Amino acid sequence: MGKLYEGVVSTLIQRSTTLSHLLQLYSLFLKSSLHHHRFLVSRFLLTASSISLPFASSFFNSLPILPPLFAWNTLIRAFAHSPTPLHSLTLFRHLLTSSLYPDNFTFPFLLNACARSSSISFAATLHSFIFKTAFLPDRYVSNALFRTYADCGAVGSARKVFDEMSVRDVVSWSSMIAACVACNSPLDAFGVFREMKLADEKPNSVTFVSLLSACTKMLNVSAGESIHSCITRNHVEMNVELGTALFEMYAKCGQIDKALLVFNSMPEKDLQSCTIMISALADHGRHKDAISLFTLMEDMGLQPDSLSFCVILSACSHMGLVYEGKKYFDSMVRFCNIEPTVEHYGCMVDLLGRAGLIQEAYDIIRNMPMEPNDVILRSFLGACRNHGWVPSLDDNLLSKLDSGLGANYVLTANIFSTRASWKDANDLRSAMKNKGLKKIPGCSWVDLQN
Repeated sequence: MGKLYEGVVSTLIQRSTTLSHLLQLYSLFLKSSLHHHRFLVSRFLLTASSISLPFASSFFNSLPILPPLFAWNTLIRAFAHSPTPLHSLTLFRHLLTSSLYPDNFTFPFLLNACARSSSISFAATLHSFIFKTAFLPDRYVSNALFRTYADCGAVGSARKVFDEMSVRDVVSWSSMIAACVACNSPLDAFGVFREMKLADEKPNSVTFVSLLSACTKMLNVSAGESIHSCITRNHVEMNVELGTALFEMYAKCGQIDKALLVFNSMPEKDLQSCTIMISALADHGRHKDAISLFTLMEDMGLQPDSLSFCVILSACSHMGLVYEGKKYFDSMVRFCNIEPTVEHYGCMVDLLGRAGLIQEAYDIIRNMPMEPNDVILRSFLGACRNHGWVPSLDDNLLSKLDSGLGANYVLTANIFSTRASWKDANDLRSAMKNKGLKKIPGCSWVDLQN
């Protein structure tokens, strides 16, 4: 086959964007015997796996030749990112029965499949295979291996692999720090960071994002300020991810003004960063600022998503802004074409309940397309108790509360008392006592001199 024809077919494959395009090219493959051409087979599989994985798998299985290793790796990677990641391990078993041999690209894809399926047993099996085949010294394979252990919650095994690595780069160090944070060991993350500095490895923005997450978990603003200074000293670019992690740390630690200062100084903002800032402002009682930022976000051309509307509806609820909350809910459905979730309905029930519009809140619960969850029911019944008025409730509604939570017994008993159903109220309190349930009291904490 001539180079010109090969180049034309390669271009057609690269420009394919739909299953219809793939089917037309498949016909060309059959008519011109292109399925014997290893390069074009690999290119076709690379494109097909991103459009239709079932079709790519079918094409792969129908090939009359042994596909090149690149084709195997392409399909393994595609399955690793699919809803059925363990299919990549099945494909790997078939690869081992062929005359081909896996390379240092194959194992990271397989380990990613283990991480996505939380299959630590398969990860351990691959670890043994990698050790036996002498791929463990490969930096990319080792990085993937300890990240997989970390994603599966086995931080000890992750650390063991990390310590045995002969060569580490900034990706290795950053991944180990992130693993410690993900496994809820923020102090260990700072220990790894100290080792990183002793190894004279320069941190990057990814490193600092993980360290700021560790500060947020510990609610340690002093450590966060030190990391902020370190970012400045190292002249690290304040990208969206790093800026978001920084102002979120300040906000979670109670320093909302510093958080706002960092947010306003960010050269670039996206929908996620704006949503997190709106949520932080609402959490600190600065609901007017939250609503102003939501409006500004829309003016910036950022289309609010489901989470953004949850945040702004919650802010309206805490401010008692019934009209604005209804307007946002209506805008979400009518103009943004977002299907309301149980969280959105919960915000509306809370909004109306706090404002004393009990009947409207009850109407929303009855007309929801899904069953109300425990949070919505508690919010609604709490509003009934606070406002001293209970509509004609469906008794089946009360039975949907979680029977293993003591607070629900107390709340329901109070509702029965409001309705003068004294016997029902006493029966509930007796049942609560017999089950040994207690209402856990609310609590607060303060930080004094560290």
